[in-house]
Amino acid sequence: MNRRALTIALPILTGILLIVVWYVVRLWILPETQRFLLPAPDAVARAFVEKAPQLGAATLSTATGALLGFGAAVLGSAFLGLILSLSPLVRAALYPWLMALQLTPIIVLAPILILWVGPGLKSVTIITFLISFFPLVVNTTQGLVSTDRNLLDLFRMGGATRVQQIWLLRIPAALPYFFTGLRIAAALAPIGAISGDIFAGNSGGGQGGLGFLAVIYSSQFQIPALFATAIVSCILGFLFAGTVNWLSWLALRRWHDAYQPKDA
Repeated sequence: MNRRALTIALPILTGILLIVVWYVVRLWILPETQRFLLPAPDAVARAFVEKAPQLGAATLSTATGALLGFGAAVLGSAFLGLILSLSPLVRAALYPWLMALQLTPIIVLAPILILWVGPGLKSVTIITFLISFFPLVVNTTQGLVSTDRNLLDLFRMGGATRVQQIWLLRIPAALPYFFTGLRIAAALAPIGAISGDIFAGNSGGGQGGLGFLAVIYSSQFQIPALFATAIVSCILGFLFAGTVNWLSWLALRRWHDAYQPKDA
């Protein structure tokens, strides 16, 4: 079996093994009185089918909030990272406040956001933005200020303007850092949207997100449906992370060391 086929087969085999272990734990390890806490995989599959309309609408709502917040974080961090990279004084003035914003718990900010903009998509989007923004702006700034000094001197000797230095040297050199932040933010964005659904979501128009749906299923003790919601949330996170990895591959594959074939 070649390496590519093995890379595909191993995760599938691991998944099958995990399902077998799931059944074993449920049937032979858990006491009968507690088995309802770990529903069988077939019960979760049935919940997928039965709750498909609600799960589909909730996934669309959560994905919308995640995309809007993530997109705003990407644009905002690119702009602010560029400003921070141009002046150490600006970095010294703003960075502590960015840290303070990042360290403020969302559970505290959510009631404030609800008072300001109301529950629903707006609050979920802002919460997603706040969770995704910090790793992006930190990595972008770090990349922009870490440009090779020898290359900067070469550009200056060639008479390059400040704009040419930024556009032709600093930004390309910062791309690996930017995509590192983008991967972190892509993993955090669905988490932020789901957290936003829990703290600030609502079911207005029947469009509650996955977090709101999880709260409802938990309160109604619909354990298989709760597991189905968790799996859908995980798939949404994989889609975000996979898309960013693909974009990173497109942008860096021709020149960055991480994507070059290694010598045997």
